[in-house]
Amino acid sequence: MKDKFSVIHKKLIIIGSGPAGYTSAIYACRANLDPLLITGIQKGGQLISTNQIENWPGRFKKTTGLELMNDMEKHALQLKTTIVFDQVLKVDFSHQKFKIECEENKYTSYALIIATGSSPRYLGLPSEKKFIGKGVSTCATCDGFFYKSKKVAVVGGGNTALEEALYLSNIASKVYLIHRQKQFKAEKILVTRLEQKIQEGKIILYTPYVIKDILGSTKGVSSIEIISQNHSKFVNVSGIFIAIGSVPNIKIFNDKIQTKYGYIQTHLNHNSHTQTNIPGIFAAGDVSDHIYKQAITSSASGCMAALDAERYLNSLNLIN
Repeated sequence: MKDKFSVIHKKLIIIGSGPAGYTSAIYACRANLDPLLITGIQKGGQLISTNQIENWPGRFKKTTGLELMNDMEKHALQLKTTIVFDQVLKVDFSHQKFKIECEENKYTSYALIIATGSSPRYLGLPSEKKFIGKGVSTCATCDGFFYKSKKVAVVGGGNTALEEALYLSNIASKVYLIHRQKQFKAEKILVTRLEQKIQEGKIILYTPYVIKDILGSTKGVSSIEIISQNHSKFVNVSGIFIAIGSVPNIKIFNDKIQTKYGYIQTHLNHNSHTQTNIPGIFAAGDVSDHIYKQAITSSASGCMAALDAERYLNSLNLIN
């Protein structure tokens, strides 16, 4: 790490480059706030791993998460957002001028929007860590190609799990979908498509089952042990895709800001929906949403955060 940093000051800084971050930037630019957006280590967030998006209003033609996020970035840049590819290491919220330390530079700002999104949740098995990158994955669109004509498993029962299973059913020889409950939380249209693939023999369903162990060698995963009501069985697979939800990326903000249920807590009042317990700091997207967790709601909260930040900066007479 560098011993000396240049310090860059902006009225508004946005941390995160998913739907919430880019939407915040777009609205902040239109409010003449001259925002700086710090992308984080994964520019575009989790959405870039989504193979097909069908529920983004007005985007009814086939599109991917990567395409949508690239367009959002272009939109933000067209409006003169300053975007830096950097990762936040440390923050200091103890003064009105907030301090953000990244790998490349230090930044200060009077207003901050936290839109750092979330990361995939893992099963927590010791064997899972052993095989990450060697058969264990959280992204079918990223790694599915490596399992062409092979048997794979997908774990989960929400939209992501079914989307992964459906995507892999066109690549792998067989897909085993493992879910701990008999019912799925996924949208009905995805369940209908799943049922069709089951009828075709492309997807084999194991419910209610959980993964007990992942087995293999130095070459990678060879099988999994699944269990249901004390009955276990082994299933031969070359890969396993974990799709059991996500956890908000708030580690660097722990003990710096108020949280609830593991998410940054926002406080609804007559002036703001996205205000945290610290005046001038706002949260948008998956870091503060433990209910909806949709790209469109993240984007909407990014809009709200930018408008809330504009009102806050205006109260400090900091808008030109």
